[in-house]
Amino acid sequence: MKEITPQELKNLRDNKADFQLIDVREPFEVEITTIGGELIPMGEVVDNLKRINKNKQVVVYCKSGKRSAAIVQMLEQQGYDNVFNLKGGILAYADTIDKSLTKY
Repeated sequence: MKEITPQELKNLRDNKADFQLIDVREPFEVEITTIGGELIPMGEVVDNLKRINKNKQVVVYCKSGKRSAAIVQMLEQQGYDNVFNLKGGILAYADTIDKSLTKY
């Protein structure tokens, strides 16, 4: 499984890279804090594969990186070779990149 660090994600954003950011948390978690991205809750990913781009880099995140890691592994089994897990999830992003984010 490929991973990306919070700093590498920040670099993608700063450089205006063409990539897809997917949040696999639940809607109530997004209400607490978010770093953006398209919300596809973990339990709905299989039914929404058509929303996940196979032609550009895809970064998947959750709270701590565990749920998103499971989704990345599942997507790799489905033939995706362009998916990356955000290492440490939104908590790591809050710790290293944006300390204004609410941690929960």
